[in-house]
Amino acid sequence: MRPFSRLRPARTSLRWKIAALAAATACLVVAAVGVLVHLWTAHDVRDRAGAQAFNAVYSAVDVYRRTGTLADGAELDPDALPAALRHPADDARHTAYDGRVEGNLGPSVWAAQRTAGPGSPVLAVRVNLSPELHDLRRLDVTMALASLLALAAAAPLAVYGAGLVARRLQRVSETAGRISAGDLDARTGPTAGRDEVAEIAATVDRMADDLGRRLRTERRFTADVAHELRTPVGGLLAAVDLLPPGETEDLLRARVRDLRALVEDLLEISRLDAGAERPVRARVPLGAVVTEAVQRTGLGGTEVVVPGASPRAGAGAGRMDAEAVAAPDTEGTVDDVETAGTVDDVETAGTVETDPRRLERIVGNLVVNAHRHGAGPVRVTVEGRTVVVRDHGPGFPPDLLRHGPRRFHTGSAERGPGHGLGLTIALGQARLLGADLRLDNAPDGGAVATLRLPG
Repeated sequence: MRPFSRLRPARTSLRWKIAALAAATACLVVAAVGVLVHLWTAHDVRDRAGAQAFNAVYSAVDVYRRTGTLADGAELDPDALPAALRHPADDARHTAYDGRVEGNLGPSVWAAQRTAGPGSPVLAVRVNLSPELHDLRRLDVTMALASLLALAAAAPLAVYGAGLVARRLQRVSETAGRISAGDLDARTGPTAGRDEVAEIAATVDRMADDLGRRLRTERRFTADVAHELRTPVGGLLAAVDLLPPGETEDLLRARVRDLRALVEDLLEISRLDAGAERPVRARVPLGAVVTEAVQRTGLGGTEVVVPGASPRAGAGAGRMDAEAVAAPDTEGTVDDVETAGTVDDVETAGTVETDPRRLERIVGNLVVNAHRHGAGPVRVTVEGRTVVVRDHGPGFPPDLLRHGPRRFHTGSAERGPGHGLGLTIALGQARLLGADLRLDNAPDGGAVATLRLPG
């Protein structure tokens, strides 16, 4: 079952979204800086090692040519010399990178040069990069730890900063929700800052002011019209009583009674809108109140099911069939309901603390709506603190399920005639009682209205 109005979907706080975005951005920046520093440092280490080897082989060749001895670190035709340096085509100096690692030796940068022209031995000098690369790894670890510490320090600041924005937006959202629920005096008020959030808050307040003026004007108009119509409608009823009996008198009487009911509905809506109604609570048997409310509608073909009521022999448990003993224009009584359990059984099935008159009004409107706009059979089920009214007609139109009941709007042509006030009154009375009224369509067709009374 879903409410006639949209439920708020599960959401993630904007604060955490902003904080996560800030953290992700910081991680990307740290990773990019770390990679760039690593690559630049590694390239610099190789360049410096190459220059060192280049200068060392120059000195070693000079010493060898003058004295015939090898300087420290210099070798002639070493076995580990990379293939690219074994047979140089000239007597110029050459360098090459050797990525092999043997224990603590390597990777390395080699520099080589022939000692005396083509065919002469190759003198080579090797520069070990292991210490520099070890330092590079230590630099990487240091940067990673520093980045984690910076991220740990920045994350709370991001959460705090995002929380400031989120709280301001939440305040605006709460104000809009209160306005949507009918509190026309709700306002966000002045907010700190002169940014987009402050502009949104000011716009919501201006919208609330304009909406409040329009709704108050509409409510005053409805109340004034309904009040002014009471006297002439009462006069019409008195005048109808003076007509001679006949078809014309019956037709006029029915139409005048419809008009009187419309006026009373408008007055009731105006009182609900103005907040002038106050519930008078009492502990009453829910099954009995619902049964009597169904009977008072004067509509036959309504099945009332109260699972807690004990059945008579040969009858279904707690099932009552509200047959139309009384005419539609007369009020029925509990005696008009043919019950499978006794009235005492229904009364002891479960009690609730509520306003019985308003509860009868809600149930009666739902039953009348089911008969007028739906199709039989109409079933009213009472279970615990829940009352479910189900018909087998075309169901509630999608527009009504999305936006809720609206006065003078029945939703669709196939739902038949009506002023669209019954569900509006039922919803207003349910709110007054603190109850939850939900409207939905059954999977196999038909409208379902579920009333849940507070505990």
